[in-house]
Amino acid sequence: MSSIEITKDTYLMWYESMLLMRKFEEKTGQLYGQQKIRGFCHLYIGQEAVLAGAMSVIRHEDSLITAYRDHAHALAKGTSPNAIMAEMYGKATGCSKGKGGSMHMFDKENNFYGGHGIVGGQVPLGAGIAFAEKFKGTDNVNITYMGDGAVRQGALTETFNMAALWKLPVIFICENNGYAMGTSVERTTAQTDIYKLGLPYGIPSSPVDGMDPVAVHNAMDEAVQRARRGEGPTFLEMRTYRFKGHSMSDPQKYRTKEELESYKAKDPIESVKIAIQKNGYADDQWFEEIEAKVKAQVDEAVKFAEESPWPEASELYTDVYVQQDYPYIRD
Repeated sequence: MSSIEITKDTYLMWYESMLLMRKFEEKTGQLYGQQKIRGFCHLYIGQEAVLAGAMSVIRHEDSLITAYRDHAHALAKGTSPNAIMAEMYGKATGCSKGKGGSMHMFDKENNFYGGHGIVGGQVPLGAGIAFAEKFKGTDNVNITYMGDGAVRQGALTETFNMAALWKLPVIFICENNGYAMGTSVERTTAQTDIYKLGLPYGIPSSPVDGMDPVAVHNAMDEAVQRARRGEGPTFLEMRTYRFKGHSMSDPQKYRTKEELESYKAKDPIESVKIAIQKNGYADDQWFEEIEAKVKAQVDEAVKFAEESPWPEASELYTDVYVQQDYPYIRD
């Protein structure tokens, strides 16, 4: 059981935050089809409970890092929908000044560190952030998200070893949605119980129902409290499912309609709505107000992105190095 009680307010927060993620992503898909958003684009639709259950446990000071399916992570961590949408448009007002696009979101103010296009590249970086927190003597933790494809990168085993050896305050989360791009876990992974990959390093590891924010909340709370006590990392395999393709260009021929519909029946947003109604936490008017609020937020984000300026050409040369007199640069 969680040390952080799950209350009426928790359920209401879960519903609103997941609905914002869902509606924002649905609009993103529409805009991509209209070519307002270019490049690669990976939607999070269906996986929202993995983030909602974590956000009811962690603090603002705790950090997140993830791969390129990152829009919802930025939203969950507190980045403005306006700044996220503007970033996908490539506008100067985006959270990465229009230079990162869909796959490279950053928000230092909210301790969100990307958004990384290299598969598994964020895993050692997350451990590095956790090392920095331990070095500074804080009790902040880092949450490092990865897909099921990233666990087959050699950097994972190197990072697990170091994180366990140094007892770093990091929670590694594999968002196992069943497919690395279009290839199933069963076809590419000798150990299909992915959580077991952490066990040889003495890292507490377990599977979690990633479609249920309650299960995510409880597992995350135990992991976070352990990290804050200085007891080291945890590895959680969140078993979830994406309702859309790997990216917007994915024809999804590798799975059946029956499989997809079976997971849609477990939609975390609908499950939380049913729980709220069953417990009498809110009435129909509340749901209508939240839906209107979320729609207004998404509409405002699109308007903001449409009206924002493009970056100046000179921006090509800024932010390459923060330190202007970096000692290894020579004329």
